[in-house]
Amino acid sequence: MTLSQPSQSPQKKVSPEQCKHPRVQIVSRDEESEYVECQECGDVFESSELKDMAIEEKKEVEEE
Repeated sequence: MTLSQPSQSPQKKVSPEQCKHPRVQIVSRDEESEYVECQECGDVFESSELKDMAIEEKKEVEEE
């Protein structure tokens, strides 16, 4: 039997509040949802939230 070592999270470079989550990795998936972890800040969230964040950011840019 081979024991796997736990993966170590990367050093958080920015806080989740300031991060735009440019690089994400899927960490869990089920029938209804998919969860991703930001490789920059370590925040974990549902992938649909990432799409919503992009839409909101686009709206803010267009309003300026």
